[in-house]
Amino acid sequence: MASNPKTGTAFRQLGLDANFGGADLDSGKYRIYNGTQPADSDTALSGNTLLAGLAFGATAFADASGGSITANAITQDSSADATGTMTFASMLTSADARKHDHTAGISTGTFDAEFNTDSVVILAVVSVSSMIVTQAS
Repeated sequence: MASNPKTGTAFRQLGLDANFGGADLDSGKYRIYNGTQPADSDTALSGNTLLAGLAFGATAFADASGGSITANAITQDSSADATGTMTFASMLTSADARKHDHTAGISTGTFDAEFNTDSVVILAVVSVSSMIVTQAS
């Protein structure tokens, strides 16, 4: 049986607003790790090293528009936790519950979150200048 689902923009925006735009991520955290990404965000971390921890604002994301949702300002980590190569990142609630995991790496690769470098150095500043989540049709 063939599978080729397509959804309209309004439907995609509902999902984005429910998953990212609700209060779940408000005042939450954005953490960058190395190691093997867990199967899903319900699976406990195992053997991963926290490289950097950034913070979402009191309102993490603006309302979805055009099938995408944009994060409001993200507070940088002014002193990275460890040295290593990033492999994935997690979005957490303010109570530290992981809600969304995704691959992370340099912009020349094929990653869900692309950074200008995948190397993090302990005590260095780590920042995210913009974050846009797009739901495929």
